[in-house]
Amino acid sequence: MKSRAPQTLLEAVRYFADPEVCRWTVAECRWPHGVTCPRPECGSKAVWFIRTRGIWRCKKCRKQFSAKVGSIFEDSPLGLDKWLPGVWLLSSSKKSVSSYQFAKALGVTQKTAWFMLHRIRLAMRNGSLDAPLSGEVDVDETFPGGKERNKHKSKRLHRGTGPVGKAAVLGLLARHGEVRAHVIPDIRKGTLQAEVRRNVAPGATVYSDALRSYDGLDGEYVQEVINHAEEFVRGKVHTNSIENFWSLFKRTIYGTHHFVMPDHLDRYLDDATFRFNTRKLSNGERFALTVAGADGGRLTYRELTSKEGVAPCPN
Repeated sequence: MKSRAPQTLLEAVRYFADPEVCRWTVAECRWPHGVTCPRPECGSKAVWFIRTRGIWRCKKCRKQFSAKVGSIFEDSPLGLDKWLPGVWLLSSSKKSVSSYQFAKALGVTQKTAWFMLHRIRLAMRNGSLDAPLSGEVDVDETFPGGKERNKHKSKRLHRGTGPVGKAAVLGLLARHGEVRAHVIPDIRKGTLQAEVRRNVAPGATVYSDALRSYDGLDGEYVQEVINHAEEFVRGKVHTNSIENFWSLFKRTIYGTHHFVMPDHLDRYLDDATFRFNTRKLSNGERFALTVAGADGGRLTYRELTSKEGVAPCPN
């Protein structure tokens, strides 16, 4: 059975009302070259479909599996008829979807919606993070949260670390390319320059503001600095491209979610960078990419809410 990704929310609801369509939609996105056993120790393509039960059986490891096994959908009591419209809803939204709105749209509890959204965001993680950015790259840092002028003096910007109680986020955007953003522990020189070297290919042109933490990159890169106290654009020297992404991201946080926990900020960044990097694709293409990214991305509620392995918010 060949499936077709819907192009509107109405099509998605109608299209995924059939469990058979849901099953083969996920199978075609996860395994475009043929169904493969999802168990890491196996991975065999020698499988057959048990039509009466709607599952596959592997001839090598003799295990049975459904389209959910080994994906973000695994062990979920909800059917794919709820999951797939939910994936379409989040992946097609310009400024994300709140868990309350998501819950009302799908008829689930807010707690369930929150868990579903974070599992979908896991599938949205960009798969090209290992390839360094090249060409012209904007680099900038930001601190999502309330404005500094509205805070008490004791909680305002601390030199070298950032505002008290606010997470620091570093963004790198290749002009005419992709954007990457993630939480960093501080904005000290060692931290920022290590991230630049990890994500940007040597010899690239790096545009930054006049923050002194970026001083010294000119040994490996063509570094151009714009001092925002004096000017915002000097020919091609500016950070407007990454500032545009920050504007979209902050509108998502302030307008849709209102508040996010620092422990989960990286997950919301995955959501925002995915939408930005796929902004030229259609809703159907973005949906198919998200479902394909669901392969191998299982996330349990205990892992999601555990404090172990989560980088703390800078003090």
